[in-house]
Amino acid sequence: MRVIVVGLGVQGKKRLAIAGDDAVATVDPVSPAAQFRRVEDVPTDSYDAALVCTPDGVKLPLLTYLLGHGKHVLVEKPLIADSEGELLKLKALAETHRAVCYTAYNHRFEPHILRLKQTLDSGVLGQVYQAKFFYGNGTARDVRNSAWRDQDLGVFPDLGSHLLDWTLFLFGRPEGAPRVWAADRFENRAYDHFRFGFEGRPALDFEMTLLSWRNTFRCDIFAEKGSAHIDCLCKWGPSVFTLRTRVLPSGRPKEETERLECADPTWQAEYEHFLGLCRAPSTNIDNDVWINNIFNDVRRRLAVGAPS
Repeated sequence: MRVIVVGLGVQGKKRLAIAGDDAVATVDPVSPAAQFRRVEDVPTDSYDAALVCTPDGVKLPLLTYLLGHGKHVLVEKPLIADSEGELLKLKALAETHRAVCYTAYNHRFEPHILRLKQTLDSGVLGQVYQAKFFYGNGTARDVRNSAWRDQDLGVFPDLGSHLLDWTLFLFGRPEGAPRVWAADRFENRAYDHFRFGFEGRPALDFEMTLLSWRNTFRCDIFAEKGSAHIDCLCKWGPSVFTLRTRVLPSGRPKEETERLECADPTWQAEYEHFLGLCRAPSTNIDNDVWINNIFNDVRRRLAVGAPS
């Protein structure tokens, strides 16, 4: 597979390193390391796929061009638009040209997220009552200094898109609109702390912040027959998965723990997943449509000050 990397920021450099010898060209309007300034300048017969790692505002025209030329595309999350119709046009374009349009959510390939998925699917926990996620990093100042990141909903689409994708992956699509419990601008122009969730079964509670000076991830699943917990992602390591079996009527649960300390494996795993999709082209744009609709719904309600 011959790939080009479009955008040589932090994510683009990671994707370029993973692509290795597959990478035949790089594109960036300002980086002196890039071979081309515009994707249109890259000969279309020289590559098969593109890894798009650009600011959100330029993704839609880039994807329209690439898919229109039958190129497979991996695009960094989130894939957002003013309306779902714009995303459905990309889906139709990809299907017409038998091209992959895959929005990258590398955290799906986190080893303990995969183990949690297997645990939930096995039924060993029984009915899941509640799931709580906390995702925090300390990038508030970096975001504030960015020309394009400190705007709109801020941390919500940045980290919250991962939480919404995990929701789809682990539990399926929840019914109803999300509830917003906190939307704060402590240091930044845009939101740098956000807490939201969904009522129902399971009840979902998600919190994200750019103000966690020690990068932190926690997940707690409480269920009928026990609970499951993840402390930390591999990239910040060590990552610990804990499975607890409930003792009735009450008491100290049986517990098993796995500790994993390794380099972040998700980028390589996701790239290999993308290459597999290219052999049987498909898209995950339906997920993007739902995630985008959540963003737009929350944006409208926050703008008018409506109750969450």
